[in-house]
Amino acid sequence: MSLRDAPWTPLAHPSTAGFPTGGSTSVSTRSTGTSRPAAVNRLDGVPTELNAEYYAQRASHALIITEGTQPSADGQGYPVTPGIYTEEHIAGWRKVTDAVHKADGRIVIQLMHTGRISHPDNTPHHRQPVAPSAIKPAGQTFTPSGLQEMPEPRELSTEEVAATVDDFRRAAAAAIAAGADGVEIHGANGYLVNQFLFPSANQRTDQYGGSLDNRIRFAVEVATAVADEIGAGRTGIRISPGNPFKLNDLTESDPHELYPHLLRALAPLNLAYLHIGHGGDEELLHTLRKLWPTSLILNRAGADIATRAKDVEDGLADVVTVGTMALANPDLVERVRSGAPLNTPDPATFYGGGAAGYTDYPTHAA
Repeated sequence: MSLRDAPWTPLAHPSTAGFPTGGSTSVSTRSTGTSRPAAVNRLDGVPTELNAEYYAQRASHALIITEGTQPSADGQGYPVTPGIYTEEHIAGWRKVTDAVHKADGRIVIQLMHTGRISHPDNTPHHRQPVAPSAIKPAGQTFTPSGLQEMPEPRELSTEEVAATVDDFRRAAAAAIAAGADGVEIHGANGYLVNQFLFPSANQRTDQYGGSLDNRIRFAVEVATAVADEIGAGRTGIRISPGNPFKLNDLTESDPHELYPHLLRALAPLNLAYLHIGHGGDEELLHTLRKLWPTSLILNRAGADIATRAKDVEDGLADVVTVGTMALANPDLVERVRSGAPLNTPDPATFYGGGAAGYTDYPTHAA
């Protein structure tokens, strides 16, 4: 079934008549959710029974968008994050999707290539990170031996860019083979797709750098390849105009020109949805809403449910996503419907590795 045809879960909000990074959940007249950015997978990136339990607990959320999942060995940026490019990965994700479907939920796997936001110690081959250009990102990243400076990446050749597009295509096919209902292309938060969009990370002189058309080319090629492989109705894409979390040393120089240009190029693909991590620019958000022809999923990080619900009521979003609320409240939909208090997320466990702060948050009935 196409994600466009899926009935979103209605929620009754206590103060309204009605109302979905690691991963994400929505809450609105459509609600979706996400997983914590915590590594609880095996060292080889294969999801485990614990992952299956976590996601199944949240199956009542309208749509589960998983944690970022690398489409290739080069795409891994952090230790012990999941992959979706080997038969073992497919088998591991099958445990997750089977558990979610058994609980009547739906789940898409988020394809995230981190590009330059990586370290050789975090990848299976221990090679230098790759990126649009050899521009070192500022800051440190977590590695198995502790925080380390991120190194200067290696610039992808033109041929390697095409091969990376194909990595996304194959990963999307693997996600469907693993039983996922679709995929979300991570084009946000300073990772590879986002890095191609702006000169602060992209100084290329070939057809992938310079002009607006060239800088959006990689994103459009990835979306086209994925949609051609698994169907546009199973394909979403995430962007983050304004970089709301100020992540990964990416400066967006011309967002009011670039993002509308990108959406005009993506619109003919008729993708299932656009997922926006909102950076606070309301004028730009309204412009993008008008340009996008299918479902728009909106994430206002830190906003309460009533604020998010109003975006749906006002027509600014079709679906809203929540992150830490979904993490801490496996029964979030039921809590919102009944007006029950929400569990408080425990940041100390966000980057854990076991059940604590992952599968042990209580339901309200408990």
